Parts: sequence; C-alpha cells; structure tokens
Amino acid sequence: MTEQEAYQEHIHYTHDTYCRIVISHASFDAARMLAARWKREISLEYLTEEKFVPLSTADEYFQVPDYGETYPFSVRGQTILLDSCSLAAALAQLLEQMQEEIFLYYF
Repeated sequence: MTEQEAYQEHIHYTHDTYCRIVISHASFDAARMLAARWKREISLEYLTEEKFVPLSTADEYFQVPDYGETYPFSVRGQTILLDSCSLAAALAQLLEQMQEEIFLYYF
C-alpha cells in the first residue's frame, strides 16, 4: 500500500467516525426533545377520565336550520317566503330591476 492510499484510507475512516458521532449526537438530541415533549403533554386518556371532557362536538354548519320564521318578499306581484332574514334584507336593498332579474332567474 502506498503512502497516498494509506492517507486516503485514513481520511475515509476519519470521515466515517465523524459521521457516526454526528448521528449518535443527533439521536441523543431527538430523544431528549421527545422526553421533554412527553413531559409537557397530557394524555387523552387522562383528560377523558379525570376531567370528563366530551370527545365529540357538532358544527353549526351541518345542523338543520330552524324554518320556524319566514320573511315575505314581493316581486312582480308575487310573494316569496324566504327563510333567511339577511337574504331578505339584502334583496330589499336592491333596485327593482335587479330584484326582478333575480326573481326570474331563480323562480
């Protein structure tokens, strides 16, 4: 083995050792971070047993609206009953021609 080859082999082994050390330190750091995270977190099982937190909720977006109150809206001599107060107010602010166009488009 020549001196150049021996030097190349030494560089190779030195680099391998350096990489092993870096990887082991990275794994130690990751384990330390996970341990700190687990120390701060509270398990879901503990919350449900100790605090009695409900695990389900219902969004208002998917609930059936209450159609108890209707809002009359008159266009071209016909009365339409709208379920939304905000829609009735918005249509009332439009010009008559635009109200008729919307009426003809949807009804």
